[in-house]
Amino acid sequence: MSPLLNPKRTVTELKELRALTGDDNGAQRVAFTPMWSKTRAWLQKKLDDLPLETHCDAAGNLWSTLRGESDQALLIGGHMDSVPNGGWLDGCLNVLAGLEILRRINTQYHGKPPVTIRLVDWADEEGARFGKSLFGSSACSGNLDMNEARNLRDKDGILLPDALKNIGVDFERVKDSGKELQNAAAYLELHIEQGPVLLDLDLPLGAVLGTFGVERHAITFHGQAAHSGSTPMNRRKDAFLAAAKMSPEIYRIAERSHGGVCTIGSCTTKPGIVTSVIEECRITLDQRHLDAAALAQMLQEARDASEQFAIEGNVQVSWERLWQIAPRPFNDELIALCDEAIRETCGRVHRLPSGPLHDAAEVARAGVPTVMMFVQSLRGISHNKIEDTKEEHLELCVTAFDRLAEKTMAWIKSS
Repeated sequence: MSPLLNPKRTVTELKELRALTGDDNGAQRVAFTPMWSKTRAWLQKKLDDLPLETHCDAAGNLWSTLRGESDQALLIGGHMDSVPNGGWLDGCLNVLAGLEILRRINTQYHGKPPVTIRLVDWADEEGARFGKSLFGSSACSGNLDMNEARNLRDKDGILLPDALKNIGVDFERVKDSGKELQNAAAYLELHIEQGPVLLDLDLPLGAVLGTFGVERHAITFHGQAAHSGSTPMNRRKDAFLAAAKMSPEIYRIAERSHGGVCTIGSCTTKPGIVTSVIEECRITLDQRHLDAAALAQMLQEARDASEQFAIEGNVQVSWERLWQIAPRPFNDELIALCDEAIRETCGRVHRLPSGPLHDAAEVARAGVPTVMMFVQSLRGISHNKIEDTKEEHLELCVTAFDRLAEKTMAWIKSS
């Protein structure tokens, strides 16, 4: 570890932020709220101690730039916003670790590193208030669906464009933020894993291969309502029976996919009364995989299964796509550098995909070489006030992430 790096300071600042923006129910840093603005002001004071150029872009993302000998830029990113009643590390660990790395680089290179270093706090990664995740990074990548986002409302009926106006952001210009990526040569992001893989392997850190692609559909089985007492079992057209067979089948599909996951997250029935056979049963299916071909195969197998179960139950089935995103594999060379940084820090490393989406997916989608590093999550839990990571692991991840940043600067210079 560089003697100029102080990972303990990062842990102290994380605790300071928790005390400032959390309560008994957890973190309350929901984007575009007064608490989020308070968080930004707190962060700004930390950034003011360094010779940085800091500004908010057209989408409300906060950029802090340490100019280097080259305009080619290493981006380090995260997000300060949280879900309601969230964890103390989700998102903000990324930013505060990046802040500590900026301090080290500024001191070591006397304010003039070999390449330009830029720390970004993405606006509204979580999408907790308006239901649209990755707002700031998708605006910056150019992939934000403006028509969809323009009509998003929070639980109080406030439109997203109006909420943005309150913080000085013109919704119609948010994609102008894309110019921030003009000289981006690499993007690094550190994050708590949010799952149990590293915990089960008893490893503190992991190199992330990419973010899963997602296929999300509503599947509706159409049967016939009938009296529950007078209709013999062999005469029923029970939509629920066909839908219920999908539950164990998606586990078999996931197992065959070698690395994919499938989830039925909701189930609604009509007429929904105790004295009637189910006429209509709607389930939602979420399928994820890092490999596009495997994801397509999982989807086809689910479609085939639904049609088979519909025939067996003498019912009909229909599908509706709710959402889709392609897998985002990260840069192979940066993954290798991430591996090296972790091995040098703690001896062992594991490569794993990310099931949750992250801003890194949008940056990679924009064509910027990208990699993420994960640190172990205790209990494998996130988006919950019990979210936690051992302090020694937090210190290790700051150290390893700093090593990765230094390696990436050299990689950019040699490219």
